[in-house]
Amino acid sequence: MNSLEDQLKNLFPDHEPSEVPVEKKEPSIWLQDEPLLCKYEKRKGKPITIIEGYNGADHDFKILSKEIKQLLSVGGSFKNEQIIIQGDYRDKIMKFLKDKGFKVKRVGG
Repeated sequence: MNSLEDQLKNLFPDHEPSEVPVEKKEPSIWLQDEPLLCKYEKRKGKPITIIEGYNGADHDFKILSKEIKQLLSVGGSFKNEQIIIQGDYRDKIMKFLKDKGFKVKRVGG
């Protein structure tokens, strides 16, 4: 049985395949000098983790919010210049942010 590549060569004998590198473009997020604050609260009896203190563009902070929610597979939101994550994930979030290049400060508990 011929491979797909062989079949395509038979169909298009004059075609020269070109190698097109596929670039994975990672959104660049502005890193700040001041540390991000990572704190734990309970609202309506449920634990939440709050990340605040980012002084870059809101768009960058929203991207960061989405990456954190995907990493932890949890819900959350971005509002009032804060990322609110459902559950107590301070340690995982702080490690993720440090790996990205942010300085992180743990507040409370």
